[in-house]
Amino acid sequence: MSSGTGICAVERGEWQTKGAAVVVARRAEVGESYRMNGTDQIAIVRIELEGIEPLIWRRVGVRTSMSLEALHSVIQAAMGWLNSHLWEIEVEAQKYGPRVPDEPDWNERMQNAATVTLSSLLASGATEFGYLYDMGDGWQHRVIIEKQKASEAGVLYPQFLGGERRCPPEDCGGVPGYYEFLKNITSKQKAKRDHARVWYGGPYDADDIDEKKIVPTLTRIANTGRRSP
Repeated sequence: MSSGTGICAVERGEWQTKGAAVVVARRAEVGESYRMNGTDQIAIVRIELEGIEPLIWRRVGVRTSMSLEALHSVIQAAMGWLNSHLWEIEVEAQKYGPRVPDEPDWNERMQNAATVTLSSLLASGATEFGYLYDMGDGWQHRVIIEKQKASEAGVLYPQFLGGERRCPPEDCGGVPGYYEFLKNITSKQKAKRDHARVWYGGPYDADDIDEKKIVPTLTRIANTGRRSP
């Protein structure tokens, strides 16, 4: 995305400042979407990050009654992203995304993801769709509905079911920048390794999906929906 005003300015970081009040309201909507009983239908969802080998993927169990905005939060948590950029879900040329303050062009192109449920997509026959995160780096994901089933008593949803490999660092420059980062952080040259480590903020293990962070984050999302308003 080219530099300039509008959505590009939003991607430079103004989105988080301009939309602070909206973010609070959206979090309430996300929590509300999880407040369901134990007889809900569950979708087993596989999320694959495209363009990178070996494949980076996650599998989660989610309630089909959740909104697409809530599903976005689950994808962010499962993959390990920081939720600091714009995003969109695309199903058969129809796009769904967040409401962005003072961005009528964006809002006109996007159906409000907070008002559309995953079950409505499944009812239309969708079995997979695209999820794009960060319009600059362009992290394209393939989201596959592997199966649907009844929820299990006593299980908190979203439920982490597995995955492989850590997601790329935020703002590393897309797929080419990610490969360059991996090259530098594993370089035999100490200066390159140190520079990459300092830029990232610590050590980076591409094979460690950081499950110790993913599971508590998904649990917090699930517990948010269990609280009274």
